[in-house]
Amino acid sequence: MKTSDRARLALASLLLAAAPAMAADYVQAPGSTLVFASNYQGETFTGKFGSFATTMSFDPKQLATSKLDVAIQLTGTQTGNKDRDDTLVSGDFFNVGKFAQARYTASKFRALGGNQYAADGTLTLRGASKPVTLTFTWTPGAQPVLSGKATVKRLDFGVGGGEWADTSTIPNEVAISTKVVLKPR
Repeated sequence: MKTSDRARLALASLLLAAAPAMAADYVQAPGSTLVFASNYQGETFTGKFGSFATTMSFDPKQLATSKLDVAIQLTGTQTGNKDRDDTLVSGDFFNVGKFAQARYTASKFRALGGNQYAADGTLTLRGASKPVTLTFTWTPGAQPVLSGKATVKRLDFGVGGGEWADTSTIPNEVAISTKVVLKPR
């Protein structure tokens, strides 16, 4: 091997060693869920969104390079009650005619100890973007699993305004929970 070839090889090795480590890239796999819970006049109900798609770059040892992107289809949201389902997609709530999709993105992650993490991100819903923190458990493996929870203040996004803004009828806080099964991209 010539001296110039050795120098190039050494330089290439140094550049690779100096490159920042990147988080592993994943996409959502079957078996994933995204649900919400609230109550109406004291009666608790749960629902699921029409569909959602998740992409994630995550490595617990490389939180600075981690990213999460979740596209949520609001059309098809179901709670098991036709009247409530029709109301949720109406202009008073999700207004799917104008805002068919919500999106959650995060690029700031914190370790909370053990396999617990927090993603400090932004939820965009009905044209409003507000900070929302998702706390989650990370279960590594061939198909890692993110199991998380968040609280969304619906009135911050204009969901259920007008006559529905009374928080004694419907609380402002809506509990969100998710289990995202992931596979390598």
